[in-house]
Amino acid sequence: MCRNIVPLNNLEPAATDEECHDAALQFVRKIAGTTAPSRANQAAFDSAVGEIAHVVSRLLSELVTTAPPKNREDEAAKRRARSAERYEAIRVFQQEKRAARAGG
Repeated sequence: MCRNIVPLNNLEPAATDEECHDAALQFVRKIAGTTAPSRANQAAFDSAVGEIAHVVSRLLSELVTTAPPKNREDEAAKRRARSAERYEAIRVFQQEKRAARAGG
């Protein structure tokens, strides 16, 4: 789940409120251990997402860096490349496992 949380600091253009909310939602889902809370827990879940999104926005506005802003498209391309490598490694592992079972 948390693999979906992307770094939001020092992006050009700056992170939006929606991106902060999405990151907060992923964080709360991870902590709660569920992607969809029960009706009994929905209010607490939504409250936590709102509070964390607010804190994330404040944090991003207060961070200081001397690094040049990151290009969103370049960062997305890097994430896609890492994902492709990860899935290829999983595919190769599963293929080797199948071959070992067939040969053994």
